[in-house]
Amino acid sequence: MAVNGGRSRGAGRPTLEEVAARAGVGRGTVSRVINGSPRVSDTTRAAVEAAVAELGYVPNTAARALAANRTDAIALVVPEPETRFFAEPYFSDMLRGVGAEISDSELQLLLIFAGSDRERQRLARYLAAHRVDGVLLVSVHADDPLPDLLAQLEIPAVISGPRSAGETLASVDSDNYGGARSAVEHLLSRGRARVAHITGAPDVYGAQRRVDGYRDALREAGHAEDDGLIEPGDFTEEGGHRAMAELLRRRPDLDAVFAASDVTAAGARRALREAGRRIPEDVALVGYDDSVIARHLDPPLTSVRQPIVEMGRAMIDLLLAEIAAPRPPVPGAAARSRIVLPTELVVRASS
Repeated sequence: MAVNGGRSRGAGRPTLEEVAARAGVGRGTVSRVINGSPRVSDTTRAAVEAAVAELGYVPNTAARALAANRTDAIALVVPEPETRFFAEPYFSDMLRGVGAEISDSELQLLLIFAGSDRERQRLARYLAAHRVDGVLLVSVHADDPLPDLLAQLEIPAVISGPRSAGETLASVDSDNYGGARSAVEHLLSRGRARVAHITGAPDVYGAQRRVDGYRDALREAGHAEDDGLIEPGDFTEEGGHRAMAELLRRRPDLDAVFAASDVTAAGARRALREAGRRIPEDVALVGYDDSVIARHLDPPLTSVRQPIVEMGRAMIDLLLAEIAAPRPPVPGAAARSRIVLPTELVVRASS
């Protein structure tokens, strides 16, 4: 058995994972070094090359031969209507991060919408023909069939946020729970006593985690649970407007609102203004994403910054690792690689 990172004789050919572990980097980074990518620092390149030499790693020539059958194309699949994609900064920031990460590579990026049954059926036929090397899935709901289809087709895939705690696809997400907690703790620290929450879509795991963070922050501050202060939303402006109007009808005494997105907060702000409520004098308002919307609202919106561009970059890195050393996901398999990036509360005049 190997001891302290060494390998015994007869242990077999060193793997890409072993090189990555020895160098202290990810599999995708090792793959880029081996393939001569310029997107690696000199220090990292030296560490990988040293690990290759120490372990006697030899790239799999059969795998290299298979590369000739690759398409050099990846798909960014958005299972949402096009109107939502172009209305919400989250998607454009994600696309910007993905595009920046592959800008100096030979990869082609295909943007595919699959918001309707017809579009999903057409996508299924396209993917079954193996016309892409991998797929990035953005904004996936719990009952979406696309992740399971990708698993059946054994197409490498990375999802932006797991569907559940037991997600079997590789995923990249932000700390939704911690971000929500920081938002509510901030509102409580400003003396707000009746903090409402307009949720995201209830079948999105990240939205569920934001609700968890909201509830725990209130409970740990000694506030009794009050479901009357929670109203479902769907991450849209109209959803935020509708939810805010309902909250004001049900709980006119509320003095703060945490909205699950900046777009939702914009809708809530409109409803508050229509009801004659001043922000933040009467009702403090906090959003989520720290998008361009937050900076341009009046007053400027306090918001939880999630590093969306960095999430896009991380998704590409993880997908390249999946493509370089794919392990087909199967039902009941252990969770794949999961990256969770930190969030940050950006305080502005709305709170």
